[in-house]
Amino acid sequence: MSERINLSLQQVFDLALRALTANGMGEDHARAIAAVITQGQRDECHSHGLYRVLVCVRSLRSGKVDALARPTLSQPAPSIVKVDAHHGYSLLAFEQGLPLLVEKAREQGVAALAIRNCFHFSALWPEVEAIASHGLVGLAMTPSHAWVAPEGGSRGVFGTNPLAFAWPRAGQEPFVFDFATSAIARGDIELHARQGKAIPLGWGVDAEGTPSTDARAVLDGAMQTFGGHKGSALAAMIELLAGALIGDLTSADSLAFDAGAGATPCHGELLLAFDPQRFAGTDLVAGQQRAERLFAAITDQGARLPSQRRFAARRRAEAEGVWVEQGLLNDIHGLMA
Repeated sequence: MSERINLSLQQVFDLALRALTANGMGEDHARAIAAVITQGQRDECHSHGLYRVLVCVRSLRSGKVDALARPTLSQPAPSIVKVDAHHGYSLLAFEQGLPLLVEKAREQGVAALAIRNCFHFSALWPEVEAIASHGLVGLAMTPSHAWVAPEGGSRGVFGTNPLAFAWPRAGQEPFVFDFATSAIARGDIELHARQGKAIPLGWGVDAEGTPSTDARAVLDGAMQTFGGHKGSALAAMIELLAGALIGDLTSADSLAFDAGAGATPCHGELLLAFDPQRFAGTDLVAGQQRAERLFAAITDQGARLPSQRRFAARRRAEAEGVWVEQGLLNDIHGLMA
């Protein structure tokens, strides 16, 4: 196993920023991306932490991503905000669209942010947590590349198609979940392949459609959905809502657009924000109390809320820094040579 090095969160951010800008990423894009990479490393989401620097640089070098793209905003309806990322990364587009999404959610009660023509590499919980930080309920979804077979199939149709949700809670971390509709995030399989580790059965099949524990064979074959036909149906829903509905690519379209370049998937992202005050009105406090009773009913019997491990990791990282494998650091420094 590679030696591990302790870094502060500021060092993680600075390293990601330097690697991205050294490879031609615009400063504003690089800062938005480095911030989310730092959040992933902080919360021990290793497949979405510093490892993603390698993914971003590979995508930049593919020639697909516009490293200097300027997002443009429009509002086709009172509760709909659109941001065209113009084939740049999604995170700067999200930063620029979030204030208007929040404003419209408070005006209308519910609002949607559709980000189009974007490259999206990150987890979705940073986006829904950002929405929840404004006291709004957040929901986000996105397709990716057609790496995932439908239940009963053996060839990729869906992306990993994550779905994320955040419920704000006064004085404490929000209730958050973020999961791929595939059995596991693709980044986790990539990390297993990188480390030469076997994966569990149920994560994917090889090129012949046979269930496999070989990470590289699954990367060359197809991933599987979680929960059989239920995960498969949710994956299809996300293709429709975050692809066809907003006028952007499905996962199959995204993979075809990539044309073997090996870039991060290019597609759209749909985010929804709900204002509890508008929905509940004078019953807001009672609704919040019901929510807290629900959370207590879960935790009082020894179960945990989703993201509790991540929040615990966050507190550790903020106090003690994070541990990063020397091999990964060497690879990142090599990108700046």
